[in-house]
Amino acid sequence: MANILVIGCGDIGYQVALRLHQQGYKVTGLKRCALPISTPFPIFIADIRSASSLASLPSNFDAVIFIVAPDSREGEAYQELYDVGLSNLLAHVASAEKSPIWLMVSSTSVYEQSRGEWVDETSVTEPISATSRWLVAAEKRLWAAGDDNCVVRFSGIYGPGRDWLLRRAATGESVQQQPPSYTNRIHSGDCVAVLLFLLEKQLAGLALEPCYLATDDDPASLWEVMNWLSEQFAYPHPSILPVAPDAPQNKRCSNARLKALGYRFLYASYRDGYETMRPPSAGDG
Repeated sequence: MANILVIGCGDIGYQVALRLHQQGYKVTGLKRCALPISTPFPIFIADIRSASSLASLPSNFDAVIFIVAPDSREGEAYQELYDVGLSNLLAHVASAEKSPIWLMVSSTSVYEQSRGEWVDETSVTEPISATSRWLVAAEKRLWAAGDDNCVVRFSGIYGPGRDWLLRRAATGESVQQQPPSYTNRIHSGDCVAVLLFLLEKQLAGLALEPCYLATDDDPASLWEVMNWLSEQFAYPHPSILPVAPDAPQNKRCSNARLKALGYRFLYASYRDGYETMRPPSAGDG
């Protein structure tokens, strides 16, 4: 079985590593701080921002999954991981006899389209924010490092412990109705499943596309979603937020390429995912 390194063992990364371990793969997790629980696979403690921190990390991996979370939304935090950290890791595994295949998690924030356009993997990525520019640069560096390397761009992640939109809905806040402001999301359970699905294809030697956009089937407007949540959980109905006729509408993300590869979503729309979640009250801390 393949020898796999999972870089970043947060809630999604840990679940990916655990599932791989359960499937019989040799798995090593890499994390900056030790987990508060015992794990059935080894966790290598290192800070990827420091090349010396990786000195004793083995380099003979068959596959690497890069799924990190910056400490903040500041550009410098993204640069430290997606520029410095990724460079250190690529240099470290370059000493191995065989280069591993990489699967990197990126974000649909690399798209700046804001007029309600549909975007896919072929759409232009010219982000304005520093955080997204570092993501685009990391994607390009990974593709340049190997023809078999793959990037998956997640849209907004929700699920257990990620109930930000539910908390907003609980307050009955004002929401843009017209023009519609579109939302794109993926349940955390699908994040894990997508990564396992793509890695399986990579390990089987299937020639993947360089990039896949992972988002559910329903890029619904925020007005639609918030009204449904208010009815589903007996929250106050949102009021209409007055905006200019030319107000930004965000974009709509297409998952056609991922579904054409054979992936089937566990939670195809926001209704499927939010129905399974415990509704927080407006006063929950």
